[in-house]
Amino acid sequence: MKTILLSAILAAGVLSLGAAQASPELSKSAGCVKCHDIEKKKKGPAFKDSAAKYKGKADAEAVIFKTITDPKGDHPEMKASADDTKSMIKWILTL
Repeated sequence: MKTILLSAILAAGVLSLGAAQASPELSKSAGCVKCHDIEKKKKGPAFKDSAAKYKGKADAEAVIFKTITDPKGDHPEMKASADDTKSMIKWILTL
């Protein structure tokens, strides 16, 4: 039982590491870097500023996802799939 639990924890860690490392590339391919930067404000907020704004909020991922994918909202249409968008949001929130 401990082996299964340990394997699951390690697998989750490896998967999250892969998503975190892929997200900077995803943000480039999705066009996010046209308006956002990790450190500084451009047309949109810096990713680190967004992470600080939502730090500790349990619904942060859902709120950000809705904000940037709402067709009636201010955010331009994204070139990323829903899964890639969620991956980038998780990465941003780790900054």
